[in-house]
Amino acid sequence: MRRWLASNVGGLPGTFWYLWTGMLITRAGGFVVLFLSLYLTAERGAAPSLAGLLIGAYGVGGMAGSLVSGVLTDRWGRRRTLIAAYLAMVATLLALAFTTALPAIGALIGVLGLVQSMPGPALIAAMVDVVPEADRPRAFNLEYWALNLGTAIASFLAGQLAEASYTALFVVDAAATAVALALVVWKVSETFRPAPRAAHGGFRRVLADRHFLAFTGLTLLFAMVVTQAPTIMPIAMAQDGLGPSAYGRVMALGALLIIVGQLFVPPLIAGRLKHRVLALATALAALGYGALTFADHLWLYLLAAAGWTAGQMLAAPPNAQINAELAPPALRGRYQSVFYLTFPAAAFLAPAAGGFTLEHLGDAHWLIAGVLGLAAAGLHLLAGPRRERHLSAMRARPEADTVRL
Repeated sequence: MRRWLASNVGGLPGTFWYLWTGMLITRAGGFVVLFLSLYLTAERGAAPSLAGLLIGAYGVGGMAGSLVSGVLTDRWGRRRTLIAAYLAMVATLLALAFTTALPAIGALIGVLGLVQSMPGPALIAAMVDVVPEADRPRAFNLEYWALNLGTAIASFLAGQLAEASYTALFVVDAAATAVALALVVWKVSETFRPAPRAAHGGFRRVLADRHFLAFTGLTLLFAMVVTQAPTIMPIAMAQDGLGPSAYGRVMALGALLIIVGQLFVPPLIAGRLKHRVLALATALAALGYGALTFADHLWLYLLAAAGWTAGQMLAAPPNAQINAELAPPALRGRYQSVFYLTFPAAAFLAPAAGGFTLEHLGDAHWLIAGVLGLAAAGLHLLAGPRRERHLSAMRARPEADTVRL
């Protein structure tokens, strides 16, 4: 057990663990987003259509916040961006706790989406700054594990708080964020100090990197496949006569598998080509969702969930590692922010397209999702070798990349 723990968590720098702990605290205390729709309808009397519109402001704010964070992370530094984001989160959550007018709540929800998306790029950029390249697969694996553990904790605690008081959801969420803020202020030093010319090129440089854009595009396809679970699958399960409790069991299984099994992933993928791992991960997710074409009982949904969860577990470390390798140090924030856009984009595209195909094509919707995932897996095998050659060239002449900044 000691050897296993050492191989998974040993040797990582202290700054990484402070950042990791702060992320776990904010995710475990992230109650508000989980119950935002119920708060708007049950507590504030909003109609479902209006609640959906107001929650949509959160996604719009999130996309804007990711880009803003990318710029600030590279210009201000990682630590200052994190402090500003956490302060803004505390203020916004407390304002929401005591605001009753729906127009004002809608505006604050948009602001909340903006500020809650800002820590992500700064956190990952700081982790990349302090963790040696050889240790990054383990670090990113732990980061993904913490995100899911925190979400599981929040899902359990939020229900208890909501029954007592919706206001408590906002206040406790703000308190957890304040703890993470204090940890950063107390223990985290700046990991990157921008030079005067460090931001030259900005997003133009990111959008001109065809290898990064190809990788981000494939990540978007993967995200569109795995986003089916929280968006389209509940509708499909209801059509099969399965209620909310059955859906909860399927989602709980995925979270449990990640919490128990994610720390065993690094030894499985160590030394293997990242694009092949991603191809396998994407294929597993595709087969899992494609299998729902034939699912009409709970046990079939659970079996399929085990398949796509295994794909998500395998994909997390190489996805983050490739993103870190492609980004020059002075533009890590911007690269992270563009990469992070894939998830809110998928959260919009998957239900928008999936609702139409499920309504008009029925179970063939899942066949389409499976084919889309298998196509992405094949494209990983095609794009991977070219990207590796590009990365080898970057490592051979790092000074050239610095000049181009």
